[in-house]
Amino acid sequence: MKIVVDAMGGDHAPKEVIKGSVQAAKDFDIDIILVGKEKIIKEELNSYKLSLKNIHIQNAEEIITNEDTPTKAIKTKKDSSMVIGLKMVKEGKADAFVSAGNTGALLTGALLLIGRIKGVDRPALTPVLPTNTGCALLVDAGANTNCKPENFLQFGIMGSAYMKKVLNISFPRVGLVNVGTEEGKGNDLTKNSYMLLKNAPINFIGNIEAREIPSGNVEVIVCDGFVGNVILKLMEGMGLAFYSNIKEIFTKNIFTYLSAILVKNGLKGFKKKMDYTEYGGAPLLGIDGVVIKAHGSSNAKAFYYAIRQAKTFISTGVINEIKEYIAMPTGGNNVESNK
Repeated sequence: MKIVVDAMGGDHAPKEVIKGSVQAAKDFDIDIILVGKEKIIKEELNSYKLSLKNIHIQNAEEIITNEDTPTKAIKTKKDSSMVIGLKMVKEGKADAFVSAGNTGALLTGALLLIGRIKGVDRPALTPVLPTNTGCALLVDAGANTNCKPENFLQFGIMGSAYMKKVLNISFPRVGLVNVGTEEGKGNDLTKNSYMLLKNAPINFIGNIEAREIPSGNVEVIVCDGFVGNVILKLMEGMGLAFYSNIKEIFTKNIFTYLSAILVKNGLKGFKKKMDYTEYGGAPLLGIDGVVIKAHGSSNAKAFYYAIRQAKTFISTGVINEIKEYIAMPTGGNNVESNK
């Protein structure tokens, strides 16, 4: 198994990218190909003073930055780490591509260079969110700001396939983000989407409100990219605010500090549970190849788990599962037949 990692993408590239990749290469039975400026990558790897037989370098002299226009960058920067990495997946030279680079460029590049799964109208950006009961997949988190009911149907199908195969949830619950839980709530988009999802070969439980997401009432959250991105950013912000307030409370005086010592293990467990880096990156579901978008500010730990996520994605056959689901007549199967 070969996984290509964009060594030049992200806020902390290449140092943190390479650090996470080195650890992943040591722990997993895979080959990692670091794509980017060869001289810089070699200099960083030399600092580890290890014999890393399963780490390889693919030179790429250009870098797509966050300031670049996505389509123009993909078409003009052909010697960039992102373009070369995506082409390697398309050409069968690698099994997956992981990047923390320009999100728009990665989406555009994946579409233009790898292509969509047959029958999928729009691929989706799908991060995993921590919840009280485990985690949930947010479909979509920013790739498609204007959607049709058919897109929501495919989001539910692809999300179900991913959670079933990658996270071993045999019967993932699917919820449609809405302003109320009643079937008749929402605008024309959500009302029409509700009917399609209701008749789809998935475990659709109906509408959910945003406040229900952290509780873990569903494992697949369906919405358009505009709403999804707002949900994602709000949860990230609330998490940071929560940690900041907890720290302030426990460092206020000697008594609160002593209290913190007593609940230290519990707080560590909670922090681990709510840490997004534990889940890796956001897969681009609907692309006919494995592409993982790591968070732009990812550290070595986040890259390590993003690589592990790519490995699991490959080995569990998620893409074939999505193809089978997409090929089903929308209302031709009931949920029970797909347990």
